[in-house]
Amino acid sequence: MNHTTMARPIYLDYNASTPIAPEVADAMRPFLSEHYGNPSSQHWAGAPAKLAVEKARNQVAALLGCAPQEIIFTSGGTEANNHAIKGAFFSLRQKGNHIITTQVEHPAVLQPCGFLKTLGAEVTCLPVDGTGAVNPDDIRKALTPRTILVSVMHANNEVGTIQPIAEIGRITREQGVLLHTDAAQSVGKIPTKVAELGVDLLSVAGHKLYAPKGVGALYIRQGVQLEPLMHGAGHEAGRRAGTENILLDVALGMACELAEADLESRRARLAKLRDYFHAGIKDLFGPALHLNGHPTKRLPNTLNVSFAGRIGSEVLETLDGVAASTGSACHSGRRELSPVLQAMGASENIGLGAVRFSLGRWTTIEELDCVLGLLRSHVLKLQP
Repeated sequence: MNHTTMARPIYLDYNASTPIAPEVADAMRPFLSEHYGNPSSQHWAGAPAKLAVEKARNQVAALLGCAPQEIIFTSGGTEANNHAIKGAFFSLRQKGNHIITTQVEHPAVLQPCGFLKTLGAEVTCLPVDGTGAVNPDDIRKALTPRTILVSVMHANNEVGTIQPIAEIGRITREQGVLLHTDAAQSVGKIPTKVAELGVDLLSVAGHKLYAPKGVGALYIRQGVQLEPLMHGAGHEAGRRAGTENILLDVALGMACELAEADLESRRARLAKLRDYFHAGIKDLFGPALHLNGHPTKRLPNTLNVSFAGRIGSEVLETLDGVAASTGSACHSGRRELSPVLQAMGASENIGLGAVRFSLGRWTTIEELDCVLGLLRSHVLKLQP
């Protein structure tokens, strides 16, 4: 085939957002027209809506391996993170004010922590190693009698590194400290059973696993008390006010059911495609290519590589029709490394050349071959 000719655009940015799965769209359709009742209503119109929300709650719980009553629906991963972090702080202020997190967290974790600092919270942001992983011993050493929460993401959105959450969980349980993990990138890609991870709180984002944007969930271990983020009527067992978004809750439930059904086969397929693609790029660029993230303990769909001496955004500009992400940003004409790559100790020569390719359900080997052809035809010509 002609590797430089594309019949259609190629989407390799699944970590940013996934398409909506056809099965998810099908599950939503009846709630666009037929089932319009309020699930809190005690009559015939509310009954189907209530059943649908509870079915969705069971589907999410099955994927996470928890009880349905431990799941509340949210507007997305950002709200789930805010609810977990702020809710723990406001509920546990009598016990302490210390929160531990890492330097590579998503802004939806770091910004709430920053906000709480204005209210008296003490926040410790731990460093990571060159692969983006935090050392559990660093968390153990950072714990104080005033520590109330540790928040460490399950897998990094940029480089895919999987954090040692289960080991961290053993440490926090010993000390009676809550553990929250932002699992937006890992849910649906790798196992996320809450008992195996040892977490008390876990955030889910629907648009990372083939559900629409604007829906997510928060797992709250039974017995954990959080101050609600949303105050109002007694929805979600009094934990999140606001009439349930039945349409999106149903979508997330179906997406979780699909993920649970073929998690292992999807993981194996994506890892195989990712490694094939990585090998092809290495063949083209040799030692000028640098892998960002852990070589083995990373998401099966995520490949973050740096084209040393080049600029990631310029690399992407030459890949006409390919959707992917860079690892740097441009502010006032000056390019800057992402905070994640900075925390990992990447040099500018490496970090500015970062590109994240994230694969998904509809990625094919033919598409990857086409991108390899574009890299061969265009990127090799860029002056490093």
